[in-house]
Amino acid sequence: MGIFDKIKGAIFGHKDPGPGNRPTIPAGMAGGPPLQQGQQQQQQAQPQFQQGGTATAQPQGQQQQVDVEQVLSQIAQAKGNPDLNYKTSIVDLMKLLGIDSSLENRKELAQELGYTGERNGSAEMNIWLHKATMKQLAQHGGKVPASMLD
Repeated sequence: MGIFDKIKGAIFGHKDPGPGNRPTIPAGMAGGPPLQQGQQQQQQAQPQFQQGGTATAQPQGQQQQVDVEQVLSQIAQAKGNPDLNYKTSIVDLMKLLGIDSSLENRKELAQELGYTGERNGSAEMNIWLHKATMKQLAQHGGKVPASMLD
């Protein structure tokens, strides 16, 4: 699992969206309802993602959005509002999410997200990483305010 996947998982998996907003998980898949007797044979005959109704099978625009700013605020509140500038700092964002914010991990994140500059932990690299992370979160179904994208 890459660093971005850890960030995404910490944010997107943090809060239950509530009834009616949960993605539909097909019967028999992890997290979904158990298969009924007749469905077991049917599932074996069909490819896994042709059962329809799954969040992964929907086009990206139809996925339920996760309010990234709200989730981060809730995490900060649950941790006693630590003095972290997670809205603009990749280091503070990673700390808030309980992810190692070492230079080595930020270099790995830079590689994952396609950063082409010097990977030396400079302010330029860190600012780019935060913005690129927020853009990726938005592309993966996150609702990210413009202030965190620019």
